[in-house]
Amino acid sequence: MNLMNISAFKSPKKAELYLFVPQESGLDDLPKELLVMFGKPEHVIDFELTPEKKLAREDAATVLEAIESKGYFMQMPPHEVEKMGNMTPPPAHLDNIF
Repeated sequence: MNLMNISAFKSPKKAELYLFVPQESGLDDLPKELLVMFGKPEHVIDFELTPEKKLAREDAATVLEAIESKGYFMQMPPHEVEKMGNMTPPPAHLDNIF
């Protein structure tokens, strides 16, 4: 499992919900129930994935392992707390609003 060509799709039903599948098989082998829940996948990008590649939110080796075993990897949206943790603090003149 050194290199795999991946296609990434986003869900029209839920923001920041993504599906990674092998590029050669695409969406053909996915369970119908998964696609009903996910919605009609919107293609985002094709890319080469190796265990060492840096991904924004997931560990590449974990993604590859899931694709090898299940045929896909679903990246869930971040929790609201995680989103807020990435926010920059307000400017000093706004911290005494209350």
